[in-house]
Amino acid sequence: MKYIFTVLIGLVSLISLAQNNLSLEYYLPKNTTYNPAIPTPQSVLGFVPGKWHVSHDKLVSYMKALAKASPRITIEDRGKTFEDRSILLLTITSEKNHQNLQEIQQKHIQLTEGNSNSIDIENLPIVVYQGFSIHGNEPSGANAGLVAAYYLAAAQGPKIEELLNNTVILFDPSLNPDGLQRFAYWANTNKSKNISTDPQDREYREVWPGGRTNHYWFDMNRDWLPVQLPESRARITTFHKWYPNVLTDHHEMGSNSTFFFQPGIQSRTHPLTPKLNQELTKKIANYHAKALDNIGSLYYTEENFDDFYYGKGSTFPDINGGIGILFEQGSSRGHAQETDNGLLTFPFTIRNQFTAAFSTLEAAKSMRKELLNYKRNFYNNARKEAEKDAYIFGNEKDAASTFHLAEILNRHKIKLYNLKQDISNQGKTFKKGYSFIVPKNQKQSRLIKAIFEKRTKFQDSLFYDISAWTFPLAFNLDYTDQISTSAIGEEISDPKPRDAKQPSKSNYGYLMQWHEYYSPKALYQILKNGLRAKVGMKPFSLEQNNYDYGTILIPVQNQKLNPDELHNFLQNVASDNHIDITNVSTGLTKGIDLGSNQFRALSLPKIGLFTGNGITPYDSGEIWHLMDQRYDIPITKLNTQNFNRLDLSRYTHIILPNSWGQSLTKDQAEKLKKWITSGGTLIGYRNAAQFFKNNELMKIEFAKSEHDAKNISFEQKQDFYGAQVIGGAIFEAQIDRSHPINFGYKNDKISMFRNTTLFVKPDKQSYNNPIKYTKKPLLSGYISKKNLDSLSGTVPFRHNTLGKGNIILFTDNTNFRAFWYGTNKLLMNAIFFSEEM
Repeated sequence: MKYIFTVLIGLVSLISLAQNNLSLEYYLPKNTTYNPAIPTPQSVLGFVPGKWHVSHDKLVSYMKALAKASPRITIEDRGKTFEDRSILLLTITSEKNHQNLQEIQQKHIQLTEGNSNSIDIENLPIVVYQGFSIHGNEPSGANAGLVAAYYLAAAQGPKIEELLNNTVILFDPSLNPDGLQRFAYWANTNKSKNISTDPQDREYREVWPGGRTNHYWFDMNRDWLPVQLPESRARITTFHKWYPNVLTDHHEMGSNSTFFFQPGIQSRTHPLTPKLNQELTKKIANYHAKALDNIGSLYYTEENFDDFYYGKGSTFPDINGGIGILFEQGSSRGHAQETDNGLLTFPFTIRNQFTAAFSTLEAAKSMRKELLNYKRNFYNNARKEAEKDAYIFGNEKDAASTFHLAEILNRHKIKLYNLKQDISNQGKTFKKGYSFIVPKNQKQSRLIKAIFEKRTKFQDSLFYDISAWTFPLAFNLDYTDQISTSAIGEEISDPKPRDAKQPSKSNYGYLMQWHEYYSPKALYQILKNGLRAKVGMKPFSLEQNNYDYGTILIPVQNQKLNPDELHNFLQNVASDNHIDITNVSTGLTKGIDLGSNQFRALSLPKIGLFTGNGITPYDSGEIWHLMDQRYDIPITKLNTQNFNRLDLSRYTHIILPNSWGQSLTKDQAEKLKKWITSGGTLIGYRNAAQFFKNNELMKIEFAKSEHDAKNISFEQKQDFYGAQVIGGAIFEAQIDRSHPINFGYKNDKISMFRNTTLFVKPDKQSYNNPIKYTKKPLLSGYISKKNLDSLSGTVPFRHNTLGKGNIILFTDNTNFRAFWYGTNKLLMNAIFFSEEM
């Protein structure tokens, strides 16, 4: 034991000495000279990369210094993150190419167009997009970027000249600035002078939520397709300006792993990706293997990860004529850590990422013509196989959700058109101004299919990420895939939200339908200003207009604003939220009159959201983002660690997101019970169902799905159980539109996103099952047959009262990754109408 202790002390001393004596030569190729006019990283940062974790502000400083000093680099600030950090892009190439950059860019765009055969690629530079550390606590990528950018700016000689003459590098030094800054702070503030390599040290155990995510705790590497976040929007704009031939995505994985590069498991590649894509990926992999062999680094390939979900950085290029490459480096999670492969140091992880970055550039340069022709042929072949009809999508009562899907398509350079006139197709009505047509025969035909298709048959039953993302279903829109292009009206080059119908002045009252996406935002503005509002529990007709369940009534009498002030205020509410508010002159209707007790008074919600240890950051972040960014509704983030000190009486509603393990104790459940009994509403998500059942908050009976392994070998065990996971698929549910949880929905069916195997049996009373999965619920995605049988007829929603309060459960994520617009209103209904259930 004494000997082991002495060895560890010696190792710590060696590590500390090595970090203090660290030099750029550890990373850089040998026998290369460098331009002394180009600043080294340490001359700007004050340290050699690897001694400390670079913070985003220092990374920005260095990139700006390089751009100022090197004629090979131009720099642009493409926008700001939620924390107002710069989203930088460096364009790195030869001085000659910089002088012709616009022409080079235009030729790359032309390779994707119908006239691409006329483009001479003999001397056309290839385009490589290199992105680093999209997960902020996977920092070796961004820190390797410091060294890579220096090398590209300062290296001299025929080799670098040849590379830069033949390559345009779109260099994204930090794909997640907010997360990188958060993690650098953690790792640096917990570093000891005598570095601890013990994996249990605080340095290697971040506090919740960790640095992986952005400001609102989103996984940035899942947003390439939905494009809901500012960082994603910046990089997608860049992508479609160039359509890079190769895009690299530098990540980290568990500390006991080595280094992974693609291809991954090729049987799990999305069927819309050409087979040649994987062949080229494998050919590029030979360059990585050779480079890593030269420095003695262990690696592996083709054993895990996949290219199915197009929303990941390494897969998104595959549906856009390029080659996406994932790198995964075993993470030091700090500065040095004991692992199964020996002592893993931060500088070592940086060197591997640097090496892979340059093996990519070497492959791109050597395979330049092959990759340029691949891009040209990808789009030529896509046009040949494209069908001649079109998709149509819309919601005749919700222009905002329709607009937001159109906005995504527009960001991906997909052409869309207005309707010539209203259309009825397959029992659905598509209203002009509320619908769009997307011809299939256009440049992005394969991407369009990936966005709109329903897929339920798969070659493999395992998925690294979700297996379905059909966007019209996610937005709760009607759509069909076989509309004639004769219905096409004018092209919409820049979709805009629909202008609201302004109410005229009324001395009696105003009505607001609940269908539009931003109705909850408008209602909150009304209640926040101390105005009285009521919700209609039944449909009615008034002054030649039909009003649905959930219509909001704002009376004129007994308000804090006089009739003129109220009119002006509601005009602004309608305009700001792009919704119609209608003035009425009488309370006499066909149906419930406006003075009926079937109009229930509403109150301003005060919302708490559980966050902190045990809570899934993604799920809580999605709710925080929804309230804060979409609906402008204040929400208090309640830390589970401080639960015993919380004054719950300040809140009318508290949301308990999904958790990792147990987030609250039995004693804390009792405190919640008292708050509910006094009138509070607790809204739980996903495995909150277990918490509710175990603590007798809700009587729940789960439908079990048994999975007996028959004729399954030990080698197949992991795959067998992996196939029973619902990683993310879309299912159909029947809804009772008269129930307040479903107010605002016009159809009697809804599409639900599910990534859990919690199957809740329905209540014996049918009216307590307002959302219920149909007998054949699968719409898109993978689910095992046994799980599908278990899911059929179960319910994703439960509600019961406790004393004066309410308990509401959703087994499904209604806010998934910010693009599941179609079920956001379920949560808002649970907040605004909980007292009416």
